[in-house]
Amino acid sequence: MQSHASDTGVFIRSMATRGHLGGLAQATADAALVLDAAGRDYVIIETVGVGQDEVDIVRLADVSVVTLVPGAGDDVQALKAGIMEIADVFVVNKADREGADRMVSSIEAMLSLQTVPEGGWSTPVLKTEATRGIGVPELLATLDRFHGAAKPLVAERRSTRARAQLRDQMTGLFLQRLDASVPSADIDALADQIALRALDPRAAAGQVLARVCPARDR
Repeated sequence: MQSHASDTGVFIRSMATRGHLGGLAQATADAALVLDAAGRDYVIIETVGVGQDEVDIVRLADVSVVTLVPGAGDDVQALKAGIMEIADVFVVNKADREGADRMVSSIEAMLSLQTVPEGGWSTPVLKTEATRGIGVPELLATLDRFHGAAKPLVAERRSTRARAQLRDQMTGLFLQRLDASVPSADIDALADQIALRALDPRAAAGQVLARVCPARDR
């Protein structure tokens, strides 16, 4: 993992996903939790390039910023099904490039088709030139405004995140107990029975559960 720290925040990047879908490494949530506990006001998480269904970041972050670059192959039309729905803020970086204004107009046109509840957050589209600092103060102000204007949404996301983290930890602990209680050869034998249609997966899972969690434990 690489990180860049400031007086109030830290930027997480380059944590290998190792085949985990969703654009995030499995340990990203733990890293963000540690950094939050260390007193950082802001923890910024950079994801790998994600597809329409790989949007785990929305479960982890209070606010999701989708950054696009004109002329880099970013197709606004491809955003309709997934990324379009999770973005709280759109940023068109390298706004000095040709096509930046056209990209902003395309995003705004697509956003105009969405219905925003009364008092809800209307997703803005900002232009930046990060290397020159142009537009960055406006972006930071927008993020602060989001936390003030969308408090119920942020609270809901944090609650959802807590439940998901609890389930993930429970799943991890169960799998550890599974590995300690059931030899891999027995799992392989059950899998062979499933492949031969001699046993259905649900029944096989029930047999494993009975060994991991005997009746007296349930």
